[in-house]
Amino acid sequence: MAAPAPREREAEVSIAIDATPEAAYSVVSDLREMGRLSPECFAVWKLGSSYVGWNRHGPAVWFTTCRVVVDGPGREFAFEVSSFGFPVARWGYRFAPSGGGVIVTESWTDRRGRVMDIVGWAITFGPPTNRADMNRRGMLTTLERLKSRLEG
Repeated sequence: MAAPAPREREAEVSIAIDATPEAAYSVVSDLREMGRLSPECFAVWKLGSSYVGWNRHGPAVWFTTCRVVVDGPGREFAFEVSSFGFPVARWGYRFAPSGGGVIVTESWTDRRGRVMDIVGWAITFGPPTNRADMNRRGMLTTLERLKSRLEG
């Protein structure tokens, strides 16, 4: 029997948007907007210098804490996610001018260790078949919603 393939710990998706890098950045960098853009996150509350994100996948609902770690207006924005003090993921956005618009790239890096793997499995009723693929689909939805909002 072959050993299971190592899980993917990174994913990214890009989209071209007819907007300026600054306009795309201004929406993405307001983490409270993620509740309108993301298919998994349905609300974000600002608490001091941190944020609490509320997420849903099927019947499972959970929260995480987010902290902004890169804040480069019009260039890059990133935040790290933790749960109960344990690292979960790093999410980021890069903005590259392209013609009269911008290429927005959303990225995800899995930072979970064994403890958060077990917690995640319990919350979502078992290990996801491929979290990286699931996140790529979610990122595409998020970026399409961003594009629709900016191109209106």
